[in-house]
Formats: sequence, C-alpha cells, structure tokens
Amino acid sequence: MEFKDLTPENLERAANMLKAIAHPIRISIVGCLEDGQRRTVTEIHKQLGLEQSTTSHHLGILKDRGVLSSKREGKNTWYFLKHENLKTVLSCVSSCCEK
Repeated sequence: MEFKDLTPENLERAANMLKAIAHPIRISIVGCLEDGQRRTVTEIHKQLGLEQSTTSHHLGILKDRGVLSSKREGKNTWYFLKHENLKTVLSCVSSCCEK
C-alpha cells in the first residue's frame, strides 16, 4: 500500500502511533526492542536505567497505540514491536538527528 492510498482511519492510526513514539523514553524503548527480541519490563528498565513504574507506564502507552504487542507467559509479560517496519522509522529519526 502506498501513502496516497491510506484511508482516513489508517492515517489516524498512523498519527496516533507517531504521537506515541514521540517521547524520549518511548523512542528509547522502541530502540531497545528494534533487534526483534522480546523483553520483559524488568529487562527494559534495567537496560535503559529507568524506574520500573516509569517503564511500565510508557510500555502501556506504546501498546495501547499499536506500537508494541505483548505476550503473557507465566509471571512475565514479554514486549516486542508490533510492526517490524518501525525499525525503519527509528533509522530515519536517527539519521535526521546526526550532525
């Protein structure tokens, strides 16, 4: 599907996903998951040096907006990118930030 073919509903969904990502902590979380591995909130908060409650809050936003998916296994909830193409978005953002 090309950009010009997006329906108003798809454009709204895309805008909500981009809004969700547009926060320094959430960009970091998406970056943490861009390798395709699943991680728990504990792994993510330790890797990024954030409080667990802060990490959980931001994971919830990313999941609600369709950026992340999760799978519950026993006591753990594993988070991962819902769309592999989000790695391209991160790459573009990183390229734009280079001086």
